[in-house]
Amino acid sequence: MKQSLDHLSLSDEVSSALREKRPVVALESTIISHGMPFPRNLETAKNLEEIVRKNGAVPATIAAMDGSLRVGLSSDQLERLAQEKDVLKLSRFDLPLALSQKRTGATTVAATMIAAQLAGIRFFATGGVGGVHRGAEHTFDVSADLHELSQTDVAVISAGVKSILDIPKTLEKLETLGVPVIGYKTNEFPAFYSREIGVPVPIQMDSIAEIVDFLKVKWELGLKGGALIANPIDEEDSLSRSFIEPRIETAIEEAQNKGIRGKALTPFLLSRIEKITEGKSLEANIKLVESNARLAAELALEYRG
Repeated sequence: MKQSLDHLSLSDEVSSALREKRPVVALESTIISHGMPFPRNLETAKNLEEIVRKNGAVPATIAAMDGSLRVGLSSDQLERLAQEKDVLKLSRFDLPLALSQKRTGATTVAATMIAAQLAGIRFFATGGVGGVHRGAEHTFDVSADLHELSQTDVAVISAGVKSILDIPKTLEKLETLGVPVIGYKTNEFPAFYSREIGVPVPIQMDSIAEIVDFLKVKWELGLKGGALIANPIDEEDSLSRSFIEPRIETAIEEAQNKGIRGKALTPFLLSRIEKITEGKSLEANIKLVESNARLAAELALEYRG
């Protein structure tokens, strides 16, 4: 079936930037609707857009609204998303439902990548991608983000994968799917709230130009799929593994006892960890996604050249 862009709606700013071949960075919206409470979510969303602009690129926050997959949200749309109740959490298989029923939906990594590729955006900044959940050998809970990385031509800049996941198994899955994982200025894979967990990163690159050259060659060869650019949280913002790991385990045990699984699991765990850490995990989350937005803008600017 022929692909149609009828359901894609680009803001004037994003449309202009793409037409003029200026750098654009995609931003997801689950961090707004499912990641933190109002008004902190709105402040964070606006701040991320400002960081992208200050570093030479145009931000494109993505969400489903009123039957369209919107790439680039107005201030009013950001505020609506930050406050609206019952916002759907959208991955690949939810997009047709949200658009056909004109439901408001916030995009996960997978859905944001799909929208970015449709729009012609190569770079996307997020906090951490989804992956293989702990105990997946029993639950088969593996995020669609990993498969999206293998088939959608967008580079995802993140602080590794979320610490609540089984990180070694996630890296194994990414290798099986043929997804390049590049550590930016690090030889250890970052663990979201923490800089490292003792797991080596498959590829280390220490400059923006090196990463951009790699991506250009990959896509020029016709090798389908994106790449995961692992950008460790800054040292001063990192939470030690000895501090965060027992609290993650407590939250996971609570989720198991309550029977929470599927899409509800990650938001529950992040919320519980925030409470257990007395807000320290939320502050780290905000700092790491800010760092990723800066790096994504720098990569998009270099890639354009």
